Amino acid sequence: MPCLHWRWGIFYGIMKYKQLLITFALLFLSIVQAAEESYVDQLQKEAERKSLWQQSEWLNLLHYRQPDSSLQVFESSVDDDSFFLSEKGKRDPRLELQATLTALFRGFEDDNRQPQCRFVARFHWLSKQLNIKQSNLPKVECKDYNEWRKLVQSEKVTLIFPAYHLNSPSSMFGHTLLRLDRKESEEWSDWLSFAVNFGANVDNSDNSIAYAYKGLMGGYPGQFVVMPYYKKILEYSRIERRDIWEYELDLIPEEADRLVEHLWELKEVNFDYYFFTENCSYRLLELLEVARPGVGLTAEFKVTAIPVDTVRAVERAGMIKKAEYRPSRETVLQSMIAELDQDERLILGQLIEMPELMDKGHFSKLPEEKQLFLAETAYKLLRFRQNKLVRDDNAAKKSHQLLSIINRYPTGSEQQVSRPVQPEKSHHSKQVAVKVGERDNKSYTELGFRMSFHSLEDNELGFLRGAQINIASIRFRYSEEDTLFLQQLDFADIFSLTPRTEFFDPLSWRVRGGMERVRRDGRDRLVSHISGGGGYAWNLGGDGIVYSLMTARIEAGNSFKTYVEPALGAAAGFLLHNTFGTGRVELASEKFTGGEESTRLEYEQNIVLSRDQAIRLSLKREWVPHEQFSELGLSYNLHF
Repeated sequence: MPCLHWRWGIFYGIMKYKQLLITFALLFLSIVQAAEESYVDQLQKEAERKSLWQQSEWLNLLHYRQPDSSLQVFESSVDDDSFFLSEKGKRDPRLELQATLTALFRGFEDDNRQPQCRFVARFHWLSKQLNIKQSNLPKVECKDYNEWRKLVQSEKVTLIFPAYHLNSPSSMFGHTLLRLDRKESEEWSDWLSFAVNFGANVDNSDNSIAYAYKGLMGGYPGQFVVMPYYKKILEYSRIERRDIWEYELDLIPEEADRLVEHLWELKEVNFDYYFFTENCSYRLLELLEVARPGVGLTAEFKVTAIPVDTVRAVERAGMIKKAEYRPSRETVLQSMIAELDQDERLILGQLIEMPELMDKGHFSKLPEEKQLFLAETAYKLLRFRQNKLVRDDNAAKKSHQLLSIINRYPTGSEQQVSRPVQPEKSHHSKQVAVKVGERDNKSYTELGFRMSFHSLEDNELGFLRGAQINIASIRFRYSEEDTLFLQQLDFADIFSLTPRTEFFDPLSWRVRGGMERVRRDGRDRLVSHISGGGGYAWNLGGDGIVYSLMTARIEAGNSFKTYVEPALGAAAGFLLHNTFGTGRVELASEKFTGGEESTRLEYEQNIVLSRDQAIRLSLKREWVPHEQFSELGLSYNLHF
């Protein structure tokens, strides 16, 4: 019995001691939790005192827009709930900041979801602003982020501008992306860098009309994508035939790190996407504002954000260190062919068709240097033609034969392509014009405005020759009868004149739509229309382009019996560039299904005064049923 009492006493003592331990442990945990809650409260109060939620760095990190500076109204352009820690975070930067501070001290089943790992740039900025004690934070292992950062490193950042390409609707205005470069070394190449691209998640089943509508109205979500840079080089330089400009930025390593940290936060996050405003270029400016707070790159882009204009904004901010030019495969080929005389071009054509016969022809009598040059040109041209086609065994055989010829000679030198004017040095995108003139012996004054961005006759420096892209152009006319009326409204006017050669056979085309005042039934009437055409253009001398198009037009107006009538026609013209400007003459005619006919002969001469200023002379003679008349005008055009 005494033994039993002794054992029971020991058991009772252990249980009582254990209960005390549990009680003390619970008390300790509650004290620690209270201390943590108190510390979070302290941080939140300090953030309130400093108004951190109003700081540009915080607003940039969350991509908040402030529609009215007089009202504290915000909305983030991020369209993804996973990006916010507060239910009201999309529209309330204050609540989002408070929620972020709270979440930083919470434990998560998956460390990768903890804000220290998920929102690295936010965490680092808040830590710096509030001097957060690291010892108070939960211990986390950011495995996913650390692995990603080992892959994506950046000692410097380069802004990339793939130039205009008219045959791709999404590329007519150019494009911008960023390249993340490691520290330069002998083993490193730009091709091993990573590209940062923002683009719309396009539904491949959408047709061109659906693509245009959704792109304009925000129907597609947009995302940032980080990918190897060499893939973009192949896409733009080889597949899309676009020259590339590379602008090294003056970001210091600390700024480049901040940009990359924020990119991690944006991984697989959806944004609003609008083709003309919140597009690829606008989003990259937002990234640069995160990297360098206070630089203010996006403020001027309220209506449109044309890629070349965003490059100009970066240049004005003094962020560009140097610019490099990377010509496309087509540009290199055009440069190589331009060095050949007519006899050498004939040999080039024969070399492409029958490379096995070259040892017996004129090719064998040429100097070795010229033989190598022709063989390299033939090989590159053959591969260029096959780039988008299904594999052709015959073409593959010819390529192998040409390579055999090339290997007979010492290694050739890289083709040097003349460096064109940098795109950002071209005239600005918007234009206002004041015009005076006379039509049918009646004087008029005209005021015009164009949202963007280049006509065939405009100053060509920095633009593709023969390329016209005008969006949202409007002209109001005031006649001598004291009447003010709409003369013309073009939603879009795109004209591509790409000359044919014996080695390249591109299609030239034009499409235009909107409203314009035309002569019908003896009166000037405002009609709606969609017009377009296709054909060919040819170089005429060094600075001239002659073209011929078959055209079609659908016009809606009260002068027709059926209100809407189609028409078929033709147009031919000549574009001439010279030292003082550009001139264009065009003869066009069309006939409607109802019998109405119209013929026009027009001449325009643009005289360049400076980068953004010009005087333009226009003459027009028009023939319609039962009458003919002339119009002349002189305008002052200012780009801004």
